[in-house]
Parts: sequence; C-alpha cells; structure tokens
Amino acid sequence: QQQKQEKLKRGVIYVGHLPSTLDETQIQAYFSQFGTITRLRLSRSKRTGNSKGYAFVEFESDDVAKIVAETMNNYLFGERLLQCRVVPPGKVHKELFKGCKMPFKQPSHPAVTRYNQKRTFTQRLQMEKRFKKKEKLLRKKLEKKGIDYNFPPLVLPKRKKQQVSGTPQTPEKTVDSQGPTPVCTPAFLEKRKSEVAAMNDDEDNEIVFKQPKSSVKEEIQETQTPTGSQKKRRRKSKQ
Repeated sequence: QQQKQEKLKRGVIYVGHLPSTLDETQIQAYFSQFGTITRLRLSRSKRTGNSKGYAFVEFESDDVAKIVAETMNNYLFGERLLQCRVVPPGKVHKELFKGCKMPFKQPSHPAVTRYNQKRTFTQRLQMEKRFKKKEKLLRKKLEKKGIDYNFPPLVLPKRKKQQVSGTPQTPEKTVDSQGPTPVCTPAFLEKRKSEVAAMNDDEDNEIVFKQPKSSVKEEIQETQTPTGSQKKRRRKSKQ
C-alpha cells in the first residue's frame, strides 16, 4: 500500500493566459486527455463572476502533471500563449481547491448593477450619512498622525425638481431681426403704430464715421515718384 501511495503522488499545475470564454467543464474536457483529473479550480471574480484567466488543475499522478506542463507551456490556444508550470507540493495551499466541486452560479446582484441602481430619496440620505461618517473618521485619523490636510466634503448631486404646474412657462415674445416674421394681426399693427409714434423724428441719431486727416508729409510722399526708375529709363534710351 505504501508503494502504491508513493507511486501515485498527486501533481498540481498552474495554467495561465486562458481565454475568458472557457469555463470549468471545457477546461476539464481538454486536459483530461492527458490523464485523470482529481480537482480543478478556475479563478473567478467575486463581484462579476467572470474568469480571471488562470486556473489550477490537479492530476492523479505527479508524472502526468510534469508532462502536461512541458507540452502545454507556450502552446498557442485561442490567439494566446498558455503558461503552464508545476506547482511544488510545499506551495500548494490547503484551501486552494475549496469549493471546486460546487457548480458555479452567476452572482444574482453583481457590483455594477448594484451600484448603478435607482435609489429613492431616503436611500440617498442614508448614503450621505455613511459618507459623512467616513469623512469624520478619516479627518480624525489625519489629526492623530499630525497631518495638516484639508479636503472639501463630499456632496452628492441633487436631482432637478420637475415643474408640476400645468401651464408651461413661455418666454415673452420679442421681435428679433433674425427670428421668424411675426403674424400681422390687428393687435400687432396697433402696437407697432404706437411704437413709431413714440419715436422722435426731430432727433438726429445718425452716426457719422470721420476718417482722420492725413498729414502734409504723407501727401507729399504719396505724390512723389521714385527717381531710381526714371534714371534707369534714361540710360536705356541712350543705349
């Protein structure tokens, strides 16, 4: 019996760079072609339940585990190079394969959906109270350690109150040059006549832009033509 136990020493291998689409049944079906698998554990996230990309496989024989590690290391599998190595028996934790035989179930309330869920007004108040308590404890810890650091308090954004009134508030109608032309109703024409009558035609509100007078020197410079060009013309005529 002792000889049989010495011959059948279990071996554990680490398998890394696994595709995220593989699950426990597929990994066991693939590696069972090398030998009998006693235990298998795929590392998963506790919050989302997705695969982390590495697993631990325990074979019935230590020799089989060594052969698998040698053959499957740097093996192209799903556009990835697998990393396989033997885990020494001294480094195998007692709770490494804890709950490995339990069927995996996707978490009913992952962290993302739980965080982004719609909360009521009372729940938002409770969240603010919890955040304020944490801020007080953090400030006390900083004071005890002698750290002079002040940070603004956390304020959760408040939702905008919707208008309950039946009639929506409309802005005052104004006449704009770029806006659409108003409808020529009798009321609008009377209003326009009253505005025109209120205006004073006697006042001259015209704005005149006067150009600055050019100095005498600038006028002389503009009238004078360069003498260099005249000299060149005379030389060419003589030649």
